[in-house]
Amino acid sequence: MGRKRHAARRKPTRGQRRPSLTGTVRLSERGGAVETVEGTFRLAGRSLREVMAGDTVVVSLHRGQHGERRAVVEGVTERAATSIVGTYDTAGPLGVIRPLDARVQADFFIPPTDDSARRAGVARGDVVQARIVSYPTRVESGVVTIERRIGAADAPDVGIRCIMARYDLDDGCPAHAEAAAGRLALDVEQALADPLRRDIRDRFCCTIDPADARDFDDAISIERTDDGGYRLGVHIADVSHYVAWADVIDLEARRRATSVYLADRVLPMLPEQLSNNLCSLMPDVDRLAMTVDMTLDAQGRLRRATMYPSVIRSRVRLSYDQADALLAGEEAADATPRTPVGGAPLAEQVARAAAAGVDLAAMLARADELARARMWLRHERGAIDFNTVEVHALLDSEGRPRELACRQRTAATGLIEEAMLLANECVAAKLAALDLPCAYRVHEPPVPDHLADAAHVLEEVGAVSHREAGSIAAGSQAAMRAALAAHAHDGYSELVNALLLRAMQRAVYKPSNEGHYALGADAYCHFTSPIRRYPDLIVHRVLKAQLAREHLGARAARERAATLVGSGPEALDAVLPQVCRTSSERERMADAAAHASQKIKVAQYYADRVGERLAGTVSWIDAMGVFVRVDETHAEGLVHLRDLGSEWFDLDERALVLTGSSTGRRITLGDRVIVEVARANTVRGHLDFKLIHIVGTLH
Repeated sequence: MGRKRHAARRKPTRGQRRPSLTGTVRLSERGGAVETVEGTFRLAGRSLREVMAGDTVVVSLHRGQHGERRAVVEGVTERAATSIVGTYDTAGPLGVIRPLDARVQADFFIPPTDDSARRAGVARGDVVQARIVSYPTRVESGVVTIERRIGAADAPDVGIRCIMARYDLDDGCPAHAEAAAGRLALDVEQALADPLRRDIRDRFCCTIDPADARDFDDAISIERTDDGGYRLGVHIADVSHYVAWADVIDLEARRRATSVYLADRVLPMLPEQLSNNLCSLMPDVDRLAMTVDMTLDAQGRLRRATMYPSVIRSRVRLSYDQADALLAGEEAADATPRTPVGGAPLAEQVARAAAAGVDLAAMLARADELARARMWLRHERGAIDFNTVEVHALLDSEGRPRELACRQRTAATGLIEEAMLLANECVAAKLAALDLPCAYRVHEPPVPDHLADAAHVLEEVGAVSHREAGSIAAGSQAAMRAALAAHAHDGYSELVNALLLRAMQRAVYKPSNEGHYALGADAYCHFTSPIRRYPDLIVHRVLKAQLAREHLGARAARERAATLVGSGPEALDAVLPQVCRTSSERERMADAAAHASQKIKVAQYYADRVGERLAGTVSWIDAMGVFVRVDETHAEGLVHLRDLGSEWFDLDERALVLTGSSTGRRITLGDRVIVEVARANTVRGHLDFKLIHIVGTLH
């Protein structure tokens, strides 16, 4: 089956060759693509061997046998990876490194003259990090030399350490950055000497975060106005007060660009003294913040927004579970799942708020009411909200997965999300109106071909009509929202969300405003997480510099701007394009590493359940096989094509359907299936299933 299929795929096409383009390679376990100024194009199979994720390549475009455009690599102009992580083996006199990254489709060799394996104390089967000496081509294998031994393949945390090595992630900040942070301290009186900073410690503020959160960079306050509207305050940790432009902490944060949230650890962008102390909006302590006060009418429409540096004191720290319990009208309880790590039980939180004269449940109800109004207004202007399901491993004290949980949108997460979205829009609108260079969050419209493919599949599985599919293919945001809403609570929900989300382009950071397609926003930026995202820190600095120009004298404003955004050739304006590119790349890397770490824990969770049978739904189909998401945990595993039996299956790549050549048996997206856990690779994070039988379909 496999040989016949692959032979057919290598058949040359006679499509017209397009001129060369330069782009960046994006790889997944399911194939590869290249991003160019003309769009994103799938890589032809013969090109995958010679490229690695992130490489800059020159490609030519060809028409495939079905009319689709494919990219063929003509040359690699810049390599993104300088090392690989893999298992060590031998083949006669040669050492062999088999990459753990399934996206890398070639082994690498160590020549007999290289004794790096002996010097590193490496045995067969060990996991190592190796530096690339020469890269593979279509006719030659790559060559590496071992840099360090990561550990034995069966070590408990070797999978996570492999991810860190693969993505070049550092555990802990450099000593000089930690030392600089250790010299920082909070001086409220000195901070309030700034004529721009306001003392709002008398306002009731609270934080609402995941139960396992360690840092708290946003707080909210809300009250009704006399005319039935709302005054919403969003208060964000004032990182820029402590981190000056181009100091040692800033340069390290700029290099990292983002915190990375792995399944068993956090790799922070900032030293702990800042992220977990001075800039963490913990309850009952004074903290410096950047505040956005927004006045809205009874329908949630924004009337005005005011921004300023502040001093706040958060009064209550809630987990999302606790907030949801109050919104649902449940009695305050001491249930452990609703108590944040290191936090207080819900009953105590309610009592503390009452002592301050605040009905905590009523306050959350106001915020929820406003959030629902804001969501409706966003939908009216064209925003598209995707409801994704994220599998999250809950670990025991030794880092072993004890449970797999699903993170989904709830009333509590929704009210915080809407507050943060609105604050981000208000800040972006102010900066964009003044045409100020900044790290704007830009989301471009989807590529028409990608939308057409998604619409075709949705019509094939019966999720939308032919007319609705046409509207989606034409780029109608209303049609996409309608499809998402129509299947919000049925078996198609995850499929519709996944297909439309895959059709979207990825949002990036850019120095100038170009709008945000999915949010339907004319201007957007990230302002609400400067502890963990460097672009947010840039936004704070640009906003502060502008506030100084508006409220201080010219000389004082220039001096303030120099400390915030620098001056001369190293000023923000000069480095901003590169900072935006780096931040976009590092964000992509952090997301990939976080996802890979969760897959490691999912594999660990199922490693002791090999042979167990589970019900699930076919979530994706491609040349690798059939991906199934199980009902029990929403974890996803793969049924390889080779495990479907002796029958040869034809793949319709556009409709995502497998058809048996002998029996005509079809496997389609949305099929309800019973699978058996076949294999769990806890180093690679691979979960393999065996298909037992198809129960039925969604249509």
